[in-house]
Parts: sequence; structure tokens; C-alpha cells
Amino acid sequence: MGNGVKEGPVRLHEDAEAVLSSSVSSKRDHRQVLSSLLSGALAGALAKTAVAPLDRTKIIFQVSSKRFSAKAFRVLYYTYLNEGFLSLWRGNSATMVRVVPYAAIQFSAHEEYKRILGSYYGFRGEALPPWPRLFAGALAGTTAASLTYPLDLVRARMAVTPKEMYSNIFHVFIRISREEGLKTLYHGFMPTVLGVIPYAGLSFFTYETLKSLHREYSGRRQPYPFERMIFGACAGLIGQSASYPLDVVRRRMQTAGVTGYPRASIARTLRTIVREEGAVRGLYKGLSMNWVKGPIAVGISFTTFDLMQILLRHLQS
Repeated sequence: MGNGVKEGPVRLHEDAEAVLSSSVSSKRDHRQVLSSLLSGALAGALAKTAVAPLDRTKIIFQVSSKRFSAKAFRVLYYTYLNEGFLSLWRGNSATMVRVVPYAAIQFSAHEEYKRILGSYYGFRGEALPPWPRLFAGALAGTTAASLTYPLDLVRARMAVTPKEMYSNIFHVFIRISREEGLKTLYHGFMPTVLGVIPYAGLSFFTYETLKSLHREYSGRRQPYPFERMIFGACAGLIGQSASYPLDVVRRRMQTAGVTGYPRASIARTLRTIVREEGAVRGLYKGLSMNWVKGPIAVGISFTTFDLMQILLRHLQS
């Protein structure tokens, strides 16, 4: 009897502690998700705004049959002369509408996938081994692309058309739904997903690997900001180079309704590009510009995310 009387309060106390611990852990998890979403949103917005003029020029060449060369950079100058300085950022509002949720979802999903895979493989709180690291990045990119794809199509349409055709984002949605059907909003979705798997997978994998190697060989827990920029630039260079042909196919399919190209499947679009423009010149058109803007954008993105995470952790503690 005496033991039963003593065990009752003790058990109640332990149960209360378990509930309290679970509640604290749940709140911490929610804070971490919100922190990742906010950091990712800011990272995506800053990165894409910084390279928006180069991005617009790249898209214009991707969806045309003109040969890409260094003269393409003149497009920036002539656009500035004919349409004004702010026209270099035409379509950037649509980019922000897409990139802010895309980057927020991608970075937040990546943190969650890392946590889940780390728990599954027994690497909780440690750097993941190579294959799970690659898998986490690919899953994060696929999740973000699936949830925000129509906004990517709208951004591409606005980048290659004059102001008179589409006045704003909502106008693009309305015209597409009326004239081409709602299913057009997902035209080009498959090459996007197929392209984002190697792109996001290799980008996150490269960045996380370089940070891990830096920790191992430098003895410092955190890299300096300029080192993060370099790691991010390498990640962007590798990721975008690996997935670039599918990016060209995606843009052709997204803009088929306004550029005169017939709407076609992935395989047919690929064959058309190779037949008319050649495998290398067609499928890698604009890659040199991507080697300029990609490392800058990805470097800014990863660095901003990491620094925001560090700042928010300091503020919370």
C-alpha cells in the first residue's frame, strides 16, 4: 500500500514532465519551421532580384531559335534604351510571387527532410552521409516545384512578351484560362520536375558537402560569409549545368502559346530543338549566361538563408 501511495504522485509528476517536454519540443519544431520559411523567402527574393535582368535575357534566347553568343548581352542595353531601366526587371513581380513561396518551401522542406532522414539513418544532429544528403535536396526541390509551378509559367510568359500583351500577373492567368485552358498552367511541368531533381539535389548536396569539408579541415564550426558565397556559387554551377537541357525544354513548353511554337511533349520538343538548332547549341543555349547569374544567385540564396537562420536562433535564445 505504501509503495502504491508513493508511486502515484511520482508517476503523475513524470507524466506531467513528459507532456511538458513534448509541448516544448512541439513549439521548438514550429519555431524552426517558421524560421526556415522566413529565411528561405528572404533568400529567394534577394537572389532572384539581383540577377533578374540576366534571367530575363536568358529566357528570351531559350525560347527563340536565335543562336546565343556574347552579343546577347547587348539585349540588356537595347532593352534599357527602348523600354527604360526598370524594364530590365519586367516579370520580376511574377518572379517574386513564385520565388518567395518556392524558396521558403524548398529551404524549409530541405531542413525537414534532413531531420527525417537523419533520424531514420541514425545521424540526428550530424551531417548526413552523401546519398541521404542528395536525396534530401532532390525531395525539397520537387516539393517546392510541385506546389508553385503555375507561377513559374506565368513568370516565363511575362519575360518573353511585351507589356501590351499581359499587363500584370492576374491578366496572364485570366488570358491563359480563357484562351488556352486551365491545364495550360501545368504545361511543361514534367521537364520541370525531371530537371529540379538533379538541380536541387546536386545544389544542396554540393553546398552541404563543402560546408562539412570546411568544418573538418578548418576546425571552425561556421564558415565566413564570403566562404558561404563561394560554396553556394559552386553549388549553383554544378546544379544548373547538370539540369540545363531540361530547363530549355521547360521554357519552350511554357511559352509555346505566345512564341509560335506548337505545343508538344517533352520528347517532341527535344527532337525539334536538336533537329533545328543542334544538340549542344540548342539544348545548352544561354548556359554561359547561367554560369554568370547562377553562381551569383545560388551563392546569395544559400548565404542569406544560413545567416538568417543564425540571426533568428540568436534572437530566439
